[in-house]
Amino acid sequence: MIIGIPKEIMHGEKRVSAIPETVKKMVADGASVLVEKGAGEGSFYHDDQYQEAGATIIDCPDFIFEKADVIMKVKEPQFNHALNKHEVDMLHKGQTLITFIHPASPVNHAMVKKMAANGVVGLTLDGIPRISRAQGMDALSSMSSCAGYKGIIMAADDIAKFIPMVGSAVGMIKPATVLVIGTGVAGLRAVATAKGLGAQVYSADIRPEANEQAKSLGARIIETGVPVEIAVSPDGKHANALPAKWLEIERANLHDIVTKADIIFLSALVQGKIAPILLTDEMVQSMQPGSCIVDISIDQGGNCAITTPGERDIKHNVVVEGIKNIPGMLPTSSTWMFAHNIYNLLKYLTKDGAIYLDLNDEITSSILVTLDEKVVHNGTLEAMGLR
Repeated sequence: MIIGIPKEIMHGEKRVSAIPETVKKMVADGASVLVEKGAGEGSFYHDDQYQEAGATIIDCPDFIFEKADVIMKVKEPQFNHALNKHEVDMLHKGQTLITFIHPASPVNHAMVKKMAANGVVGLTLDGIPRISRAQGMDALSSMSSCAGYKGIIMAADDIAKFIPMVGSAVGMIKPATVLVIGTGVAGLRAVATAKGLGAQVYSADIRPEANEQAKSLGARIIETGVPVEIAVSPDGKHANALPAKWLEIERANLHDIVTKADIIFLSALVQGKIAPILLTDEMVQSMQPGSCIVDISIDQGGNCAITTPGERDIKHNVVVEGIKNIPGMLPTSSTWMFAHNIYNLLKYLTKDGAIYLDLNDEITSSILVTLDEKVVHNGTLEAMGLR
């Protein structure tokens, strides 16, 4: 099996999908590994280290995409301006792509359809189920932890006031108010980071268990008003996609705290589906001037109706962070975590030196996006209006 590791080309992306440590494991497993020249430089892994681990350094990504049986990336296929072609057009029939595809997000629908048309087998890391045997493959949780920490640091830099309570000769300055919506891995890290900086922290989640975890970290819980039988999947593992009626109720219950918040951190996701809109344009208008929204759900469409994917904007005097690669701002930590996650998944899927897809396996069925020239991912088909 030939494994290709191209350099990430999203603007500002410093991560890479393999490090010398995992390359050495792949080579020991019998694979050949092609690494694009300079692919690891952004996260401080150098070409000579990859060579020492057994990789072949390739100057041109075209060669890697042509020869590899498996392409491993961090971000979904992008347009390569240096080559004047899209990475999805560099993929070919029978090739397997393993990366964060975020296939349900509307901005990726055309790309996913092209992957299917090209006969590419697409496996998305954001579909890894939250089960014990998949923990070592769960790149979404790893990257969410990075985004929760760095997102709050970004917001601290964006807002127009101190985060902690500060005493001065003319009186006390109150601590900033932080609202975290969605307290999964990213949200809990955001709560802990904001508390550590001295903020007054509130949180909201439709899952009772998530609220308990946020409360244990010192957050004050805002009740969403959504009954647990509506909010949580029957197995208790995931948040459900809410009907419009209950989304309206949740937004109404969030309204008052939104008007008081200096920072709103958005990380509410429904696995494999478009992220729910929890902040409308009108709600953003009600926020205090100089406040900030960090919408890390933007890869799956975003929790804020006016977040611009991939951009930092100022709207209604509020900074709206829609940056898509926040974990890439912590390239050393995030790359180390990501590379081990994606290697563990590769190892899990490999049998007799090739990728083997057991469609009855929960992990495989959850991450499979395109197969046999068709889009097969349920959440994506639903988002495309095809199911």
